[in-house]
Amino acid sequence: MGKKKRSAKAKRKKDARRRMHKARRLQMVQFGIKNYVLGAAGLLSIILGFLSLSRGSITLAPILLVLGYCVIVPIALLIN
Repeated sequence: MGKKKRSAKAKRKKDARRRMHKARRLQMVQFGIKNYVLGAAGLLSIILGFLSLSRGSITLAPILLVLGYCVIVPIALLIN
């Protein structure tokens, strides 16, 4: 016995869904120069925070770490 044949409309619908899914997946990973600059700034803030923490700072280190982890890095990931 043979396979059921799909109608042309069902094929077009499935192809459209596949193209849309592929377009969404490609669109989500495109970073621009702003993203890389902000990501580098966030990484620098985190590194400076850990360095100041190792030197005994109890005020500057948490500020830099929170700024890096909770503000700059998320903005770098979300901004277009």
